[in-house]
Amino acid sequence: MIKIIGESNSLLNKFIYEIRSSDIQTDSMRFRRNLERISEVFAYEVSRTLTYKPVQVQTPLGIADTFVHSDTIVIASIMRAGLPMHQGFLNFFDDADNAFISAYRKYSKDGTFKIQFEHLSCPRIDDKVVLIVDPMLATGASIVLAYKALLEKGKPKHTHIMSIIGSKEGVDYVKSNLPQKDVTIWLGAVDDELTVKSYIVPGLGDAGDLAYGAKE
Repeated sequence: MIKIIGESNSLLNKFIYEIRSSDIQTDSMRFRRNLERISEVFAYEVSRTLTYKPVQVQTPLGIADTFVHSDTIVIASIMRAGLPMHQGFLNFFDDADNAFISAYRKYSKDGTFKIQFEHLSCPRIDDKVVLIVDPMLATGASIVLAYKALLEKGKPKHTHIMSIIGSKEGVDYVKSNLPQKDVTIWLGAVDDELTVKSYIVPGLGDAGDLAYGAKE
């Protein structure tokens, strides 16, 4: 159910290093581009799990046999931090359907919070392969909420959760609350610590703020 692709050394490690670096990540344009590039790596890896069919293509000199995937993809990003990742997946799955999920942490006066779901813009997802995209898997609550909201639009063939940095606690929460046979979790790295305010340590900070500026 869980694939940590950053465990094998590749160019992905450089991109993750740069989004974690407190010096490099101050360049918001570079930060967004690195989220996009990481997602392109993820897209290639998940493409290896899809269903393929044989096709023929007419070239200027003849006919070539090849294979193309036969699955319909739905990219579902959790706003706002998921938007650069959404573009990265769309760069590779350029004929995908698209969904957008509005969810955020609603804080109480005592500093605790709950995940507040606001809106879902989504096509039907029956028998489609769904990619839920969010840079950080901290507590796992927003991912679980997003998955359950998407099920109101149908039953997918399979769901892939795509996060760059996860916490061990968040990964365990998702595993415990989603059907393992129907879901695969893809991560670049897993960090051990989650603070009392539910920030991943060492993590990288607030991905939404780093990509688009601080919010009130």
